[in-house]
Amino acid sequence: MEADEIVSILHVDEAEVYKIEKEILTVRIADKHVIETKGIRDDGVAIRIVKDKRINGIKISSDKTSLRDIDIKGERHEEWKGLPATSNVKPFNGYDKALDDLSIEDYLEISKSMLNHANKFKLDNFSGSIHLIKERVELTNSNGVNLNDKATYILTNINADKDNVSGVGFSSSRTLNRFDYLDAVEYASQMAIRSLNAKRCDEDYYSIIFEPYALAELLSFVFAYNFNSKMYREKRSCLYNRLDEQIASEILTVYDDGRIEDGLGSKAFDDEGLETKRTPLIEDGIFKNIIYDTFYACKDSRESTANGLRVGYPVGRASEPSITPSMHNIVIKEGEYSKEEMIKDTRKGLLVGRLWYTYPVNPEQGDFSCTARSGIFLIENGEIKHPCKMVRIIDNLKRFMLNISAISKERKQVLQWHAIPCVASYIKVDKIRAIPI
Repeated sequence: MEADEIVSILHVDEAEVYKIEKEILTVRIADKHVIETKGIRDDGVAIRIVKDKRINGIKISSDKTSLRDIDIKGERHEEWKGLPATSNVKPFNGYDKALDDLSIEDYLEISKSMLNHANKFKLDNFSGSIHLIKERVELTNSNGVNLNDKATYILTNINADKDNVSGVGFSSSRTLNRFDYLDAVEYASQMAIRSLNAKRCDEDYYSIIFEPYALAELLSFVFAYNFNSKMYREKRSCLYNRLDEQIASEILTVYDDGRIEDGLGSKAFDDEGLETKRTPLIEDGIFKNIIYDTFYACKDSRESTANGLRVGYPVGRASEPSITPSMHNIVIKEGEYSKEEMIKDTRKGLLVGRLWYTYPVNPEQGDFSCTARSGIFLIENGEIKHPCKMVRIIDNLKRFMLNISAISKERKQVLQWHAIPCVASYIKVDKIRAIPI
């Protein structure tokens, strides 16, 4: 059923039809063995309708389902200006035929290669998952939008354990030939091995160098919240009313990019049909933008930043009727340092490879807490001295961003569990309190 037909049948002002065909093939590894291979499909249709500035939606299993289930009552949104209209969208190629054609035998061979590589490290346990995702999307609305897209993704999260110490690794790509899954195995295994015989560190203030995997957790679960138009207009952002002010070190530039090459969140158009783009969030330390979908852009008399998404798991899109403002890829602009130079320039610090239990404690003020679980190393006078046991890190996002003193040239794509894709650097932040656990 087409959007114009829905307008005619229901006598509404606008309609949008969003169809998705999504296949997720997952291999799970535990106890150094493949324990499960499963496939999940998300074939659905999401419909949104607008009547008298009331916006409602429904998810249906097929486009033959009765439309009478859609509730066209509810709150009027007086600021509503309408669904996006026809626009030209530049293509973005997030599809790889080699991934689409990958056989189950070849897919399982990847997991076997990972297990064989892990065996070289004599680990106590090796676990994780590999996800292969294929999706096709069609989006039409009664204002003339008529778009389609297809995408492929492959990614793996790895845990390596040795003598009660763990390491983590991640690798991803939109194409088969760029998927460096053995690098994820190597990284996780080396983190576990290097973290053996850890010592307790002193409670103190340190210069902390966050590796990309750790920084991505902070970006997803602490940083992003504050640049979301919904949270911002509800005054739940710690940066409320500070647009165009300096909020971070001048060496920090962060943007949302819906078109970065090989990005897990990259796509030609958002889930309302607007062409994706790069949106600066922080430029040289200055707060530049928050991200908008159409609904909240109308509320604030702004233009959408093409960030209206139906976020799918583990990545990609979903057949949900509701749209939320969300980032495509959070990207840190590369800095001037190497990891080694950052360590050499640190008098008293910690190198942190992995965080968990990361959450805002008082989001309106920017306070947050997290735990450095493994991959923690004491730095003294420019040298790594020894691995450290777990520490709790307590800080404030506003202070954290102002205390950034170095950013690396090297960047890595990371996707934490149920999080936003990030392209993160090594980043050094001074004067952070660490408490041994």
